[in-house]
Amino acid sequence: MKVLSVASEVYPLIKTGGLADVAGALPAALAAHGVEMRTLLPGYPKVMAALGKMKPVLQVDGGQVLFGTHAGLTLYVLDVPTLFDRDGGPYGDADGQDWDDNATRFAQLSMVAARLARGEAGWQPDVVHAHDWQAALVPVYLRYAGGPPSVLTIHNIAFQGRFTGEVFGELDLPQQAWSVDGVEYYNDVSYLKGGLASANAITTVSPTYAREILTPHFGMGMQDVIAPRAHLVHGIVNGIDTDVWNPEADPTLEQSYTPRTLARRRANRTALEAQFGLEQGGPLFCVISRLTWQKGLDLLADNIDHLVGLGGKLIVLGSGEPALEDAFTQAAARHPGRVATFIGYDEALSHRLQGGSDAILIPSRFEPCGLTQLYGLRYGCVPIVACTGGLADTIVDANGAALRANVATGLLHAPDSGPALGDAIADAVALYQTPAWVKMQRNGMRADVGWQASAGEYAALYRDLTS
Repeated sequence: MKVLSVASEVYPLIKTGGLADVAGALPAALAAHGVEMRTLLPGYPKVMAALGKMKPVLQVDGGQVLFGTHAGLTLYVLDVPTLFDRDGGPYGDADGQDWDDNATRFAQLSMVAARLARGEAGWQPDVVHAHDWQAALVPVYLRYAGGPPSVLTIHNIAFQGRFTGEVFGELDLPQQAWSVDGVEYYNDVSYLKGGLASANAITTVSPTYAREILTPHFGMGMQDVIAPRAHLVHGIVNGIDTDVWNPEADPTLEQSYTPRTLARRRANRTALEAQFGLEQGGPLFCVISRLTWQKGLDLLADNIDHLVGLGGKLIVLGSGEPALEDAFTQAAARHPGRVATFIGYDEALSHRLQGGSDAILIPSRFEPCGLTQLYGLRYGCVPIVACTGGLADTIVDANGAALRANVATGLLHAPDSGPALGDAIADAVALYQTPAWVKMQRNGMRADVGWQASAGEYAALYRDLTS
């Protein structure tokens, strides 16, 4: 089985969030199920610098498609300097403003993917797997111009690739694609909407989120597009790369450890306290996240005094909305020795936080899957999460029955509720340093958070599409 994956970011080459981790880990996981996956991504400066010399396999407008391998990945790279060779991030400039030609940049990615899907570079995939709005036009091009069946994965339905209707003239699509079951969306163009209407199968990154997106509250306006195709929607929970995220052999940690040697984690916690000037004693909570409304971090900002008053400490790693960055920076100034903030992102630090903090807070208002709670499980950093999406699917709540049965792995609370989050923090403080806490840590570390089961579901879906 041959599959072409199309993604706007792929770890370890380029990453802004969980999409990159999924696109980077899935090919190796699928190989065990007899699937050969090649991945197409844009030739951003970081990608080109990391890859070095590659083989040209296809000429395209303004550039070429290059072929090669890196870190176990088999890659096609869309090298069009006018579109991708620029300072800033994959989607916007250094100030966080979207590139004004994103419609063109990612339409080109999808057009090229469709050409590769039809074998123009000498390799013929059986299925094409497109990720999020940046690749969502791939199913549209295959629908109207022919090619293998397609899968579209929604990593976050809030991001839809919506542009003015004038963009349609640049897409090289037939006029019939400008319709209610095509890319037209209230006189605009929506790349995600077109993909949802065209793909042969739709997946989301957790079973709960697959149900949630059929409702107005979570569907973000797309629920009526998806509803007639609900029979094509599959919820497949994400996994993580358990080689990259492995507390037994993580070079970023002060001290490695296993479920049987949890006492060794103390060295990692002590190193964090020293790095951030925190006092010793009391549970150490962390946040590793984009600082946005979606992530519910305004609710946490309102609970910081409560957390500190209970004897807890907090380290925040992330960036995002200026008001939230300011709120956490001010909290650190208000509670020196108890609260610390790192505005930005540091991959190694994210590992150290998971390896040394006692708990990770994820109070998201909605969360398609989430990966940080899976990293937390793997590292014995107890997840405290909102009961929504993939968070609800991957964490066993520490209610009385679960604690008595010794199966709890974290704490769940009602989403979009500051008081519920406050209660969960209080419950965590009460459980901290009890045998139940250690049992939760060990349960989490022994949980199956890898890709084996989920990769098997994807492989089965690919085969269904080609049978």
